[in-house]
Amino acid sequence: MKTALVIRHLAFEDLGLFERTIEAAGYQIRYLEAGMDDLSWIEPLDPSLLIILGGPIGANDEADFPFIEDELEILQARLNSDAPTLGICLGAQLMARALGAKVYPGRQKEIGWAPLQLTAAGQQSPLRHLSAEHVHVLHWHGDTFDIPNGASHLAATAAIPNQAFAWKKRCLALQFHPEVTAHGLERWFIGHIGEIQQTDTISIEQLRVDTKKFAYQMDMHANRFMEDWLASIQ
Repeated sequence: MKTALVIRHLAFEDLGLFERTIEAAGYQIRYLEAGMDDLSWIEPLDPSLLIILGGPIGANDEADFPFIEDELEILQARLNSDAPTLGICLGAQLMARALGAKVYPGRQKEIGWAPLQLTAAGQQSPLRHLSAEHVHVLHWHGDTFDIPNGASHLAATAAIPNQAFAWKKRCLALQFHPEVTAHGLERWFIGHIGEIQQTDTISIEQLRVDTKKFAYQMDMHANRFMEDWLASIQ
């Protein structure tokens, strides 16, 4: 059976709706918890698929969180070999850094639902299912990244220009969160209450209103995106 190794930084920031899609494609999913499980033992090219999820720490915070160095080493090996790899939010930032690009604070925090503006390359990729004509997607980040040299820029938003890139044929970095579900986001509202209260432009009330408006439609299109992307990495 194919294996999908998933590195998770917070228990409630999991694969969400992607879990059933990945299992349906024939993968056996195994989670490792950053900071709890030893990542240094991982043979970078062993998993059929590697997914690194999001979290509130920064991609440059290895002084406080040494496991970031392990993640970067794993990513460098996989990216060099074009081994199937997906990074979401922090995972995307780590992919950018592993490829030599800068990761830094954005000009503003981007938290909430907003449409993607796809590049021409994005329109030709599985991200076409998540284009602005179909859905709004969830954004939840303060940092951003430069597009690495040699990568294909796939998506932007009005607030943050670098939202996704592809590396070679089988590696994809997404700054946004297409994996979330409306039910699962209730855990985010609890876990990220400090950040929500410290950000003037958002509130739990508004996040709930927008989630009710956009989440169901995104579920359908995000599953189509994931199915297409998994087919493309075979």
